[in-house]
Formats: sequence, structure tokens, C-alpha cells
Amino acid sequence: MSFISEFREFALKGNVVDLAVGVIIGGAFGKIVDSMVGDVIMPIVGAVVGKIDFSNLYVVLGSVPAGVANNLADLKKAGVPVLAWGNFVTIAINFAILAFVIFVMIKQINRLKRAEPAAPAAEPVTPEDVLLLREIRDALRKQA
Repeated sequence: MSFISEFREFALKGNVVDLAVGVIIGGAFGKIVDSMVGDVIMPIVGAVVGKIDFSNLYVVLGSVPAGVANNLADLKKAGVPVLAWGNFVTIAINFAILAFVIFVMIKQINRLKRAEPAAPAAEPVTPEDVLLLREIRDALRKQA
């Protein structure tokens, strides 16, 4: 089997295609969760805490050079060490929401799988040697 044909067989297996579809849908779903966290949940948390933009909370670990604005983006561009703890909290909340949504989805999928009616059991296939022995038994009973 050539290298190309082995690769084609691997790439066209159902699991690889399913994984690719899952990664693509997961990426799109991640963007939805990012938007939900950034545009819906974090503004509410920020209003309760008293800050407008929670992801811009940071602590400068060095000195701010002259002429650099005191905001997170400009400080990072200038190479100033910054502990961006607000961004970390935003990402941690994003992860928790994503994990919760996936948990609920898998729980629903498992519930739907259990709800499917069981397929009727197929008649067990009698082995050929047992059938032959039964024929011999029946023939012997007829002779007796």
C-alpha cells in the first residue's frame, strides 16, 4: 500500500471527518461564548463591581515610560510588564460558561440516547452442528 493511499484511507475515515467538523463547530461556538461573556455577562459583573470594562483591570509591575498612555494595550506595546488579572478573570469566566454549556449539552444527548426504544432482540442463530444433531435425533426417534 503506497503512502498516498494510506493517507487517503486515514483522512477519509469517519472519525477524522467527525473530528474536523467538531473543531470547526467548536471554534464557532467559542466565538458565541466569547461574545456572551464579553458583551452580556461581564458588563453586568462590571456594573455590580463598579467598573465599566472588567477586562482592562491590571497592575503595572514596572515603571511606565514617558509618553506611554496608561492603558493595557499601550503598556503591552511598550513592553511594560503588566499583570492583567481582569483579562484572566474574564477568560476564566468564559471557560466556566463554556464548560457548563458543554455539560448541559452532553447531559441532554445522553438523556436522548436513553430515551430511544430498545431494538427487538434478534432470534439467536442456532449453530449448524446443533441442527445436524437435532436431525439425527429426530431420525432416530422415527426409527424407534
